[in-house]
Formats: sequence, C-alpha cells, structure tokens
Amino acid sequence: MTVYVCSLKTDAPQSIPANGAYHIVRFPFGSGESYDAHSMHQAAQPDGYTVTNWATDDRSGLIWPSTAGWGQLYAMIQWGDGSYTELRDRFVRDPLNLSTGYDSTATDHRPPSPGMQCFTKGHGLFTAVGTPLALLVSHNDSAARNLVLAEFKLAIHT
Repeated sequence: MTVYVCSLKTDAPQSIPANGAYHIVRFPFGSGESYDAHSMHQAAQPDGYTVTNWATDDRSGLIWPSTAGWGQLYAMIQWGDGSYTELRDRFVRDPLNLSTGYDSTATDHRPPSPGMQCFTKGHGLFTAVGTPLALLVSHNDSAARNLVLAEFKLAIHT
C-alpha cells in the first residue's frame, strides 16, 4: 500500500469575518509547507490557475489529491481571544465549485473552552483527482476574530 501525504501549517494570523459564513483557511506554498512531496498544494494549480498571494487567495487553502483512494483528513485549529459563543469548522470537497460542487462533511459547532481555543479533528473520505479539499472555519462573534494557528493534513491510502 502506498500513502500520499500533504501536510500544511500556518502560524500567520488570519482574520475571520463576523458574518456567520464559513471561510477557507489559507496556507503558504513552498518553504512555508510542512510536507508536499506529491504536489497536492502548489501555487500553480491543476486547473491552470496560479495563486500569486497565498494570504489573500482562497485557492491557497486547497489540497488537490494527486490520486484517488481512501483519504484521512486531519486539522488542528487555534483561535485568538473573542466574545464568540460558538466556533465552527468543517472539511469541504470542492469549496469553490471548481469541479464537482460544494460538499461539506465533518462539520463541528462547539462552545469555547476555558482558556485557549485549541481543537483537533479527523475524518475519512474517498478522494478524487480533480476535486480539491479544504478546511473551513466560522464563529458567531460580532467582530472579526483571528485564527492564530492552523494545520491541515491529508493522507491518501491506495
């Protein structure tokens, strides 16, 4: 069995608007990557689009599976302080409607915990070449809040 892995991490704060909508978590390319030996998170994307600024382009949050198989998704999310009463996250197939259409899974809504807001999650799904995956987050505060650290990982077993 072969395992294809893409492991993304960012500690650059990302402002998440207070509009109740889910937002794609963005990740840097190149030397900012944790691991991408199978070219699943590249600025030059499989559909011909090239990301020029990872910090402002939602496409920088996409992992494009390089093979079909059983995928294990993992995420680690840390929020900055806020007066929110609910924090939300989910994995989404094709969050920008580029191929098969928006398909969310593993949606969690949770109250804040005492102290720091640190959460992890995992979920399994089938992957398809040409259908990107992303981690999306939201909150219910009345002002924008920062996501201060995030990791997003995919391991595909073939």
